[in-house]
Amino acid sequence: MPIPESDRQRAARGKNPMSSSVRPAGRARVPLRQLFRVASVACGIQFGWALQLSLLTPYVQELGIPHQWASIIWLCGPLSGLLVQPLVGHMSDRCTSKFGRRRPFIVAGAILIVVAVLIIGHSADIGWLFGDNKSSRPGAVLAFVFGFWILDVANNTTQGPCRALLADLTGKDHRRTRVANAYFSLFMAVGNVLGYATGSYSGWYKILPFTMTDACDVDCANLKSAFFLDIIFIAITTYLSVLAAKEVPLGSRDRSTPFQEEGLEGGQAEEAFLWELFGTFRYFSAPIWIVLSVTALNWIGWFPFLLFDTDWMGREIYGGQPNEGDNYNAGVRMGAFGLMLNSVVLGITSVLMEKLCSKWGAGFIWGVSNILMALCFLAMLVLSYVANHLDYIGHGLPPVGIVIGALVIFSFLGIPLAITYSVPYALISSRIESLGLGQGLSMGVLNLAIVIPQVVVSLGSGPWDQLFGGGNSPAFAVAGVAALTGGLVAILAIPRSSSQKPRVVLP
Repeated sequence: MPIPESDRQRAARGKNPMSSSVRPAGRARVPLRQLFRVASVACGIQFGWALQLSLLTPYVQELGIPHQWASIIWLCGPLSGLLVQPLVGHMSDRCTSKFGRRRPFIVAGAILIVVAVLIIGHSADIGWLFGDNKSSRPGAVLAFVFGFWILDVANNTTQGPCRALLADLTGKDHRRTRVANAYFSLFMAVGNVLGYATGSYSGWYKILPFTMTDACDVDCANLKSAFFLDIIFIAITTYLSVLAAKEVPLGSRDRSTPFQEEGLEGGQAEEAFLWELFGTFRYFSAPIWIVLSVTALNWIGWFPFLLFDTDWMGREIYGGQPNEGDNYNAGVRMGAFGLMLNSVVLGITSVLMEKLCSKWGAGFIWGVSNILMALCFLAMLVLSYVANHLDYIGHGLPPVGIVIGALVIFSFLGIPLAITYSVPYALISSRIESLGLGQGLSMGVLNLAIVIPQVVVSLGSGPWDQLFGGGNSPAFAVAGVAALTGGLVAILAIPRSSSQKPRVVLP
């Protein structure tokens, strides 16, 4: 179906029919301290993500799901992101609530996160009520998967409007957009530090003894306690963020779209959502396709690490297996500590982001960070090989040098992760304005380049690892190749000058 003439004309003329998503000329710029408070919601969101990424892959294996199928559980994240985040972005671009466009979706997503983590934390207890026992826990698995899917839907419901809100507040000031995304990345780092520190501590069941039940042992109680803390963090940061964001409600004229001009109203316009999203692809310029391609390669690199980082530490470094002795859980906790160090480095890099991009260019910095990521994955493969050829596996804890080496690798990966959390969003926001997309839907377009690779990794990494012996090294090898390729493309194909905008004096 062809794109309506009105949309084509606007794309050709470089005008944005979703003009309400761009800061109008003459409007006073939002102070940086306000952008800082608005971005704080990323801390609460990322606190929960940190717990999810560090603890849930090991936990689902302890519930009885084999390693080769553990990655399939994570398929819900990219699948929900494929539809939920673009749809929520599309709806928030047109929302006429008196509370603003983005804030209702941010609050709704936060409430869903609370519901999801309560279900996940109590999955063992729920399964016990439906007849589970110590050796067979199908009810717990079903409750866990259900809560896990809700959590990913909730995260995607919240993150897109958060990014879009920052883009709304900065408008066409591209340097300011990079600063806002750096703030967002900084708060993600803070949330990661707090979340991974929480996941690495093994004594929460003593502080919150009521979390232990007949169905929920020490590890389960620690997980449940961590999610109770997550609820507190998401409530506080959501309140601070929505209170700081001063959104002006839209009227019906502000939200006029090409569909309404063509006579489509209400439900018809919503049904045309996917057609609008994919129909605009034909108008993407080469720089946009390059950013989307590098993003896709970037996430083929990142997703295996995010899925199996603590599992890698428990299996390949500590030589343990789920539900077999203490080595595996000790490795998982050490992996969470490594991810906390990773987040500290991420935060430091976020603070330096604007200076780095202004001096060297966003594309060059992004490319170098991908190459660094590839080198770190290579180092993980080397460390796995060395650990496998030492005689401590199955007999005791790993040598201190092996553990320190793993922690150093985790820490260095914080540098490219900070850039992944910031630079692509700033690049796509500044390049896609002329296509007639609102900022919410723009974030959804970028999200497609993130979730489609995640679907591929979720379906393939577990069976791929199993094909080569059951460890995590094969997936990390693919990740390294993808990261290296993405880095070279970014350096060679994203012009340095494209990210160099005139300097703006910030208040």
